[in-house]
Amino acid sequence: MNFDKNTIIGFGLLAILFFAFFWMNNQSQQEMLKQQKHVQDSIARVNALRQTQDPEAIVKDSLKQDSLIKLSTAGNFATAAIGKTSFDTVENDVMKIVFSNKGGRIESVILKNYKSYNGQQVMLGSTNDILGYNINTGNNSSANTNDLYFTPSAIIKNTDGTQTIQYTLSDGAGQSIVHSFVIQPNNYMVNWNITMQGANRLLTGNEMNFIWVDHAQQMERSAHYERITSNLCFYEGGNFDYLSSKETHQFEKPVSWFSNVQQFFNVTWVAKNDFSGGEVKWKRETDDSSKTLFTSTANLHVKIPAEASVTIPMQLYYGPNEYAILKKEAKGMDQIVNLGRSLYAFVRPINLYVIMPVFNFFAGFISNYGWVIFLLTLFIRLITSPLTYSSYLSGAKMKVLKPELDALKQKFGTDQQGFAMEQMKLYREAGVNPLGGCIPALLQVPIFFALYSFFNSNIALRGQPFLWSKDLSSYDVIARLPFSLPFNFGDHISLFTITAVLTSFFISIYNMASTPTQDNPALKYMPYIFPFMMLFFFNGMPSALTWYYTVSNTVTLILQFIIQKRIIDHDKILAKIDQKRKSPKAKTKSKWQERYEQMMESQKKVQELKERTQKKK
Repeated sequence: MNFDKNTIIGFGLLAILFFAFFWMNNQSQQEMLKQQKHVQDSIARVNALRQTQDPEAIVKDSLKQDSLIKLSTAGNFATAAIGKTSFDTVENDVMKIVFSNKGGRIESVILKNYKSYNGQQVMLGSTNDILGYNINTGNNSSANTNDLYFTPSAIIKNTDGTQTIQYTLSDGAGQSIVHSFVIQPNNYMVNWNITMQGANRLLTGNEMNFIWVDHAQQMERSAHYERITSNLCFYEGGNFDYLSSKETHQFEKPVSWFSNVQQFFNVTWVAKNDFSGGEVKWKRETDDSSKTLFTSTANLHVKIPAEASVTIPMQLYYGPNEYAILKKEAKGMDQIVNLGRSLYAFVRPINLYVIMPVFNFFAGFISNYGWVIFLLTLFIRLITSPLTYSSYLSGAKMKVLKPELDALKQKFGTDQQGFAMEQMKLYREAGVNPLGGCIPALLQVPIFFALYSFFNSNIALRGQPFLWSKDLSSYDVIARLPFSLPFNFGDHISLFTITAVLTSFFISIYNMASTPTQDNPALKYMPYIFPFMMLFFFNGMPSALTWYYTVSNTVTLILQFIIQKRIIDHDKILAKIDQKRKSPKAKTKSKWQERYEQMMESQKKVQELKERTQKKK
């Protein structure tokens, strides 16, 4: 191989480059090792020094560093950066409010008339929650009011029965913030006014930026079911809306109020002049062993006038999801009580104008809510009885026509189109509506969803015992399982669910015995299977709902026996059918029947054409 001058120079340059690279890399590694050794030696010296120091001194040094940071961010409000947390308690007839000087806010609220699943008073709010807003504390520094210590005033009892407590934050140079809380007698709503002096300097862009973090805690027996019924509600742009599965929402229109809602309680923040916008993150807890239901983090904005002195009026509601109470508060707050939403909004009028008034009427003179539900069930069955009777009458006519239908099946065999046309002709001549028996079943759909919403959200049922159920707002328990089953079954057995399932099964047996035999196996056996499928869905539901179905099914069985055995005369029905057939009107087809027969005739011709084509092949 011949090497010319240029080749030799090229190899030489490459060798120099490789040598330089490896030399520099080696130097860097050595320098890195020296630095690592220096750091390790420093850590060792610090650890050795700590071992010789008093642990209390270390803690004090850490606290000192933390205090210096707080003082730095507090700026002009440095005197409020470090302090000792103190609490003030104000009570009225229905709640006990604990205020904290740190943040000058409500720490927690105890509801006097309600107890949680563990027998303790219901408490909303906790030390882990955050409710505050950012303020400018100096040049290029800011702090959140939740981290500053306010100065509390004495509790003032006013002549109108209200009580007032104020928390003040001042920089000593004319800037101040006053949180004034007014507690009304026998009321769950607290008026909260924020007054600022020097607002144009304390806030940027004439806007308050609030942050509210709420960790809702378990109050009912089943944390899992309480999570399902919990949600986040708000009133945006003059319309009610809520989050249940969606985890984030951006507020693009003015928000009047914002509420963290549990099954029977809620904490609502009302802005009298509306929040101008913001966003919320709402996350439901997935660990069933956790006592936390969900965590809500809201960042809300309030526009204020471009003035030095401003007052921002707000309200905080800590209380029950009781329709009559919420109706009197801010507009739309009554919709926090879920009487039908979204796809099931059509049942809300049923609850508002039928079920709720009747329930309240019976509850006005009957103290036991189990018997109130019993009477409510009888009322519902009474107003639906005309349709029920027509359904049974239609079933009786179908039973009378059964021999003729069986003959038609034998005549047409596998010709389903031909059988269907003759069946329709037979029904027309006999004056039978084949859909007559479906109307009561269809009517049960809105009634079910209405009662499901009503019993799940009716706080009046909470803690009310009946028979073996200790709480009509929750499931009853007659036995515990050593394991948990899916589909809302849980680790228990509900006796009211069993009675509801068994009575549904008896209805299925009775109905199948009095209706024509089904050739379709699915339709034939489904009425027997469906009641037992209800076990998995109803076992974890409120015993009020399963008690209702037990009573309703029992009434159905009694009505079926009385109507079909004592009221409906099958011989008279057969005579009327024969008379109907002789009537000229029996030959007259309705427009729907004409279209149906035309459709069946077209299908028959298509089927015949297919069969002829297949034979030719």
